[in-house]
Amino acid sequence: MMDVVMPQLGETVTEGTVTRWYKKAGDAIRADEPLFDVETDKVSSEIPAPVAGVLTEILVPEGVTASVGTKLAVIRESGASAAQTAGTASAAQPSTRAGTASTAARSKPPRADAAERLSPVVRKLIAEHDLDPRAISGTGRDGRITREDVLAHLSQRGAVRPVAASVEAPPLIPAGAAAESAPLNSVRRRTAEHMAKSWSAVPHVLQAVEADFHKVEQARRVAGDNWKRREGFSLTYLPFILRSVSIALAKFPRLNASFAGDHLVLQPRINLGIAVDLNFEGLVVPVLKDVPQKSLPQIAREANELVQRARTNRLKPDDLTEGTYTITNNGAFGTLITAPIINQPQVAILSTDSIQKRPLVIETEGGDAIAIRPVGMLAQTFDHRAVDGAYAAAFLREVKMLIEGRDWVQALQA
Repeated sequence: MMDVVMPQLGETVTEGTVTRWYKKAGDAIRADEPLFDVETDKVSSEIPAPVAGVLTEILVPEGVTASVGTKLAVIRESGASAAQTAGTASAAQPSTRAGTASTAARSKPPRADAAERLSPVVRKLIAEHDLDPRAISGTGRDGRITREDVLAHLSQRGAVRPVAASVEAPPLIPAGAAAESAPLNSVRRRTAEHMAKSWSAVPHVLQAVEADFHKVEQARRVAGDNWKRREGFSLTYLPFILRSVSIALAKFPRLNASFAGDHLVLQPRINLGIAVDLNFEGLVVPVLKDVPQKSLPQIAREANELVQRARTNRLKPDDLTEGTYTITNNGAFGTLITAPIINQPQVAILSTDSIQKRPLVIETEGGDAIAIRPVGMLAQTFDHRAVDGAYAAAFLREVKMLIEGRDWVQALQA
């Protein structure tokens, strides 16, 4: 027998809400097949089955919030005796789909325990607007309050809120202009909340250096078509940057750290988060773990796999945890320099922008010369509580020296 428990989708996450079961009690399931969806105040994720077998029991139905580690369901593994779980599956079935779609959609009066039955997302939304959950009618299972219920309540409250007759607010848009309300999706909303919290709580400082990617470009040209033919994807600048940052962080551990209260915790592992844009609808940051222990080709393969899974909503819970430093890249859009917001509780984040051919002064045996080189900015935002400017600048200089000075052709053959 295998217990399915509520996963921890983030280092500070303590609970999650089951939003969908893909199977019902008694159904067969394959290992790694989607089993259920869970939503927290940080992320929404599809959770795969840990083993193959039969889903014998569902203990936490859709719409219910449970603490991390709570037993959600039971799977009888393939080959296990059916007698071990006789009667269990049939007893669990009624709890998985109570009621009908029509009754679930009707608004129900608020229950006395409404405040204790809120999902993390709904609880945060109610707290932000200083609402009383007992005043909100829920349309979810058993009268549970959904995010849409809160938004509808806010809309109604705004519509009837009295305005003093002597005060006339100026129009925000020209008279007659058409305005469109664009509600935020869950990923965009969580991104906005996290960024606003970080910006308001952390003293951000930006520093940047210009790096010559000539040797990186040489390695990419040498690998070229052979790499893409063999691996199935193009070799970008990202793995070279990941490798350089991981080496530099080993020398500057105070940037590979996080805050815990008034303490700075230096992390023993170097796990690099890669910010991935989800078609302009928000960001997700999968984590490439233990980067210094990986070869450059391995970094390239694993980073590409993480990015592709992020863009197709196939990330696993473990892909989103234990990050110690984050890298974001807007270079595909031609940006010159970006000032990124720190991904708390981390203390620094690096932005890599577009790499363009530019005239650059280089040293030769005959003296200084002008050469056309691929050049890009490396911009780091750091938490001034963790380090001072000199320390952060020395780290940036180290990353620059690694990018410009390593034999990347040789590194690709490792």
